[in-house]
Amino acid sequence: MPIRRLMLAVFLLSLSPVLWAKKVDLDYRVKFLPDSDQAEVSLTLADTALIYSLTFNLGEEGAYSDFVADGEWHQPSPEQGQWLPAKGRARLSYRVRISHERKPGRYDARMTPDWALLRGDDLVPAVKLRQEVGTELVARLQFDLPKGWKSVETEWPRIGKNKFRIDNPLRKFDRPTGWMIAGKLGTRRARLGETEVTIAAPIGEGMRRMDTLTLLTFVWPEFQAVFPRDPGKLLIVGAGDPMWRGGLSAPNSYYMHTDRPLVSENGTSSLVHELVHVFSRIRSQERSDWLVEGLAEYYAIELVRRAGGLSEDRYQRVRQHLIKWSKPVKSLRTNRSTGAVTARAVLLLQELDREIRQKTKGTTQPRSLDDVTRGLMRLEKASTQDFIEISENVMGDRSKVLNTPLLR
Repeated sequence: MPIRRLMLAVFLLSLSPVLWAKKVDLDYRVKFLPDSDQAEVSLTLADTALIYSLTFNLGEEGAYSDFVADGEWHQPSPEQGQWLPAKGRARLSYRVRISHERKPGRYDARMTPDWALLRGDDLVPAVKLRQEVGTELVARLQFDLPKGWKSVETEWPRIGKNKFRIDNPLRKFDRPTGWMIAGKLGTRRARLGETEVTIAAPIGEGMRRMDTLTLLTFVWPEFQAVFPRDPGKLLIVGAGDPMWRGGLSAPNSYYMHTDRPLVSENGTSSLVHELVHVFSRIRSQERSDWLVEGLAEYYAIELVRRAGGLSEDRYQRVRQHLIKWSKPVKSLRTNRSTGAVTARAVLLLQELDREIRQKTKGTTQPRSLDDVTRGLMRLEKASTQDFIEISENVMGDRSKVLNTPLLR
C-alpha cells in the first residue's frame, strides 16, 4: 500500500504544472500618435510573483524609445533590453515608430493622419520570458484610437470595442502578432467554412473587397480539401501607393497592395499564393526556399484550376509561360527563391504530382502531391531532403522526377 501511495504522489507531482497552473493577466494597450508617427505601447502584468524577467529583441536601432518601467529596465545594447518587473502589479511602457520602408519609397508599415497599417510583431518585439514553471499568461490587447478613427482589425478574436484576446498555444509569451489595420476603414466580412474572414482597407485606397471575397468563396472548398487547417479568423488588409507593391503573409493574416490583380495575366493569383502561405505555414531550411515559394505558386494555379476557374487550354498556356520564364535556371537550391526559380519549381511539382498519381493509380489509396504537402506541414522546417523522402514514401517508390541536378 505505501508503494502505491508513493507512485500516486509521484504521478501527481508530474502533473503539477497542469493541475496547479497559475494564470497571470497580461494587458497590452496601444495608443496611436499620428503626429509623431509613433504608437505608445504598454504591458501590464497583474501579478509578477512568478515572473522573473522579460528580455526583448529590439531589432533596428531607434525603432523603440522612451522606456518607463515599474522595476528595473536594462538596455545593454541598442538591440536588446531587459525588464525585471517590480513585485505585484507592474507596467512597462515605451514608444515605437510605425512607418517602415521595405525599400526606398515603399512601405511595409505606414501611418497617416487617417489610418495605420502594420504588423503586430513590431508593436511588441520578440521576448524571451523567464517565469515559474506552470505559469500561464492570459493576454488581451486594447487600442486607444485617435479622434475620427472608426475601427481597428486584427487576426485575433474580438472581445470588446477595440479589444482582442491574444492566445497562441505554441508560444509561452503571447504577443500581438500578424497584420493589423486601424483608422477610417471599409470592411467586408463573411464566414467561410469554420473561418471568420475580414477584408479591410482604408477608405479611398481602391481595395476590391467584394471581388476578393468572391474569389475566396470560389476557391475555399479546394483549400479545405488540401490543407487540414481551418483558422478561426482570417484578416486580409491592403492599401495603395506608397505601400509595398506585393503581398506579405502572416499566420492568420496577409497584406496585398490594392493594385495587384486577383488573377494576373499569366493565370496565377497572388491572392491565392499568399493564402497558401497562411494555410500551410511551411517554412524552409538548408537552401530550400524554392520549396515554400514553389508550393505556394503551384497551388495558386492548381486550386483555381480545380475550382473551375482555369480551362485546360489556359492551363497549358500558363505552363508555356513558366517554361519560357524558367529556361535559364540550372538549380533550385537557394536561400531566397527568385521568380524564375519559383517558376521552375512549379514545373517540377506538376511533374511530381503526375508521377505520384500514376504510381499509385489503381491502389487502395491513390495519392498526389497534396499528401506530400500535408506531410511537410507537420515539420517545423522542411529541407529538400525532407521533401524527397516524404514524396518517395507517399508514392512507395524512388522518384525519377526528383532525381535531377536541379535539387543538388
